[in-house]
Amino acid sequence: MIRCGVPVLFPHCSIQLTSRRARYNETMKKLTLLGGLTPQEFLRDTWHKKPLLIRQAIPQFAPILSRQALVDLAAREDVESRLVSYFNQQWQMQSGPLTKLPAFAKKAWTLLVQGVNLHEDAADALLRQFRFLPDARLDDLMISYATDGGGVGPHVDSYDVFLLQAQGERRWRIGAQTDLRIVDNVPLKILRDFKAEEEFVLQPGDMLYLPPHYAHEGVAVGECMTYSIGFRAPSHQELGEAFLQFMGDSIDLPGRYADPDLTVTSHPAEISKAMLAKVTEQLNKVQFSADDISIFLGEYLSEPKASVTFDDPVRDLSPAKFRQLAAKHGVKLSRKTQLLYRGKHVFVNGESFAVGRADLLSLALLADSRELNASQVAAVSEDVMESLYIWYQDAWIMLKSTA
Repeated sequence: MIRCGVPVLFPHCSIQLTSRRARYNETMKKLTLLGGLTPQEFLRDTWHKKPLLIRQAIPQFAPILSRQALVDLAAREDVESRLVSYFNQQWQMQSGPLTKLPAFAKKAWTLLVQGVNLHEDAADALLRQFRFLPDARLDDLMISYATDGGGVGPHVDSYDVFLLQAQGERRWRIGAQTDLRIVDNVPLKILRDFKAEEEFVLQPGDMLYLPPHYAHEGVAVGECMTYSIGFRAPSHQELGEAFLQFMGDSIDLPGRYADPDLTVTSHPAEISKAMLAKVTEQLNKVQFSADDISIFLGEYLSEPKASVTFDDPVRDLSPAKFRQLAAKHGVKLSRKTQLLYRGKHVFVNGESFAVGRADLLSLALLADSRELNASQVAAVSEDVMESLYIWYQDAWIMLKSTA
C-alpha cells in the first residue's frame, strides 16, 4: 500500500503539467452550456449571485433514460426516490423504493430519482460536464418526471442548481423574495406566500441556473422530464458535528481525574470550582490543526452516501494479471467513486492516506481525469499499483476495456 516519503525522481511531472495546462485552457473557453460565458465569467458574475436562463445549453438534447428505465430505477432498494402528488388539493409524498405509481394519464404527480449518475454512464457523463466546478461541491444528477401539472410546489433550495429540460416543457416561475415562511402540516417545504418576478417555459436543451435560496416553482406543461444538477452545501452545524465525531477518534488525554487535595464540603450536591477548573484544564489541551481539518474534510466529502453499494469486480484477477491488463488498457474510476486530494493527502470513498510527491502526481492525475491511460498506468510506482489493485478488488476502479 502507499506509504509516506518523497522520492527523488518525478517521472510524471511532464504528464501532470500537460494535463493541468489542458484543463486550464478548457476553462478559458466560452461554453454553450453556460450561454456563451466562460467558466470564469460565470463564476465571477453569476454563481451564487443571480439566476441565468440559457436557451439551448445543450442543443438537440434528448433524454438519456426512457420513462420506463426511470421507473425501474425508482423501484430499486439502492436508489433514492420520491413520489410527490397534488391530488384533491392535497400534497402527499412517498419515499422509495416505489413499486407502484399513479397512472401516467393522471395529472399532477411527480417522480423524483436521486443520484442517477451513480447508476447510468450517460448520466455520469452529463454530470461531469459541470466539472469546471470542483468535485468537492458537485453532488448528483436528479431526474424529475412529471405528468401535466406536476411539480413540488414553490420552494427554495439551500444549494446552487442547474435545471436542464430533457423532455417536454416545464414552466418556471422565480423570485428573489425574503419571506421564506412555509405552509404548515404538509410533507414538503412549500412557501406560504410565493411571489414570482419572472416566468419562463423551458424546452428540451434549455437550462435554468438558480443560486441558493432563490424562490422557484416548476410546473409540467404536459408530460415532461427535468434533470437537476445539484451541489453539496452542508450546514455549518452538520460540519461541526461531523468534525467533533472525527476528532473523537484522535484525542489523546492520558491520566485520570484525581483530587488529592480534596476538602470537606457542606454542599455535597454542588460541583466544586476546583473540579471544574481541573476538567477545564484538561479539555483545553484538545486542539486541532489545519491538517486535522484537511483530513476530516477529505474523508467527509469523499464518503459515499448511505445508499451507495459497490458490486464485485467484473473479473477476479490476480495482482500480476491486473497489472498486465491495466498497463495494456488503462483504468478508470467507478461512477460511484469520489477521489480527492489536498497537500500530501489522498482521499477515496471516505478513506485517507499520505503519499510522496511522485505518487501524488499519479493519483492527482487519476482524480482530475477520472482515468489513467495505459502508458500512465505503466509508469506508476509499485505502491500506487498495489493501491490500484486493492481498489479494483473493491470495485472502486475498473479496467477501461471492461468498463
